[in-house]
Order: sequence, then C-alpha cells, then structure tokens
Amino acid sequence: MTGKNVLIIGASGDIGIAIAERLAMDGYNILLHYNQNRQKIDALREKLSAETILSVIQADLSRSDEIRHFLTKLVLPVDHVVFAGGSAHYGLFQDTAEDVMDNMLTLHVKAPWMISKYLLPSMIQRKRGKIILITSIWGNTGASFEVIYSSVKGAQNSFVKALAKEAAPSGISVNAISPGFIDTKMNGHLTDEERQTIVGEIPLNRAGLPSEVAHSVSFLLDERSSYIQGEIINITGGW
Repeated sequence: MTGKNVLIIGASGDIGIAIAERLAMDGYNILLHYNQNRQKIDALREKLSAETILSVIQADLSRSDEIRHFLTKLVLPVDHVVFAGGSAHYGLFQDTAEDVMDNMLTLHVKAPWMISKYLLPSMIQRKRGKIILITSIWGNTGASFEVIYSSVKGAQNSFVKALAKEAAPSGISVNAISPGFIDTKMNGHLTDEERQTIVGEIPLNRAGLPSEVAHSVSFLLDERSSYIQGEIINITGGW
C-alpha cells in the first residue's frame, strides 16, 4: 500500500481510537497525537501491533506555542492526516470568557491550519495526500448553547471547501466528515431523558457509533475515493 503513514490528531478520543483501530486493520501505519488521555493511548498500543504505531506525540493544540513544538516532533513522513480532536463548550454565548474563545479557535481552527500548512509541501512534492477533518452537524446548522463550538466547526467546513479547490491540482484531496449524535464521552453530560429526546428526533432512532465514523475515514482514504473533493459527508442517521 502506497501512502501508508497516517497522522491522527486527537487519537485518544472515542472517535480517534475507532479511526486508529480501523486504519490499523486496513494496513496503515499510524502516528498518534493526544493531549491528556495517556491511558487510552497506552491501551491502544497494547491492542495494536507494535509495528503499526510509528510514534506517539503529546501536545495541547489549544496553545500556539505547543502547536509549533508539536510540528518539530513530526520527523517521520506523513502521507495523510485525520483531524479527529477537539472539545465542546457548553454555555450561553454572552457568558463565554474570552480565553475560552481563544482556546476553541486555536484548537479547532488554527491547529488544523498550521499542521496542514506544515504537511502540504511534502504532499505536493509527492503529488498525493489526503486531509480529512471530523467536523460536526453544528458546523452546518448551529446549536443553541454551543455557539462557539458551532462557529469553529463551521470554520472547519469552510477551510475544507476552500483548501480542496487550492490543493486539488497538486493531487491532494481535502474532505470532512460531519457526525451527528455519536455515542461518545463528549455526550456524557446528557441525562438519560435528554439523550432519549435527541434519539427520538433521529430517523434511524439511535445514536451513531464511532466505528461508523471510522469507516467513513477508511472510505475517504481509499484511492478509489480520490474523485471526492471538498465534500462535507454527513453521518447523522438522517437527523
């Protein structure tokens, strides 16, 4: 398999773990980024073969200095990158502190900018490479009480659409997967009643699975998907 090395940003989250497991099964070599959840990374390393995981890099990508430091640690070639990291913020917009705004912008917008900018020259030189962002349904429709999160996810969608047009002539594909309600720890704050209310609004009448998002990443990385460009693929169960 050509283009075997995939960098996964946010590999310790539920979706990131599912992506790592699926890509390892597909035969890719993976480079794992995480911020805080080292135990999840250690468990992933025990589960996957030692040859599959090329490196593990810790960095808080909500800080500009740590983004720059992270880039210095990317010494191995990266053929593709999947941005699966991020964090939600719940609260009224008028109560949101400026430092929260700054951190959310840096984590979800500046970090993908800087990392993609760093990786693009080598991708362009090879005339191949795939950039995939895991965004959110709220980036398209917006969500009350999640205005900041909706804003930065909307920025990710715009980044994908614009960079896809710029990078396509060089053989680089850029796409996003936009999940709806996925069964992850990010939704762990919901009560059973709130969860049932949301599921009741979803035509498939269930939450999505991290493995279903991971399957979509596998699909986009496949060379047979190379004509898909600048798309935001909804994984929402019809929600």
